[in-house]
Amino acid sequence: MPFVRACGLSELEEDTPKRVDIDGTPISIVHTEGEVFAIHDICSHANVSLSEGEVEDCQIECWLHGSAFDLRTGKPSGLPATRPVPVYPVKIEGDDVLVSVTQES
Repeated sequence: MPFVRACGLSELEEDTPKRVDIDGTPISIVHTEGEVFAIHDICSHANVSLSEGEVEDCQIECWLHGSAFDLRTGKPSGLPATRPVPVYPVKIEGDDVLVSVTQES
């Protein structure tokens, strides 16, 4: 499971998603509650970027229709989304945020 550098930890603001592309996969990187998460950046309900939404209580909310997704599991917490979005393993090495997009959970 290869990890690739997504961004620097110092580039992340608390509770502010950062969109990155890794091998053509859009990913939202979120630093919240003392952890860093990587979640697929496209809402499963509508084709919009989750990184434009807000983060609260370890969830990212889609700005268009209000569906929120758990940053740990990708599962939606309410309608209109019913399908989860992929989440990706994250490792921190120094200031580097490393993400593996080969294994979705």
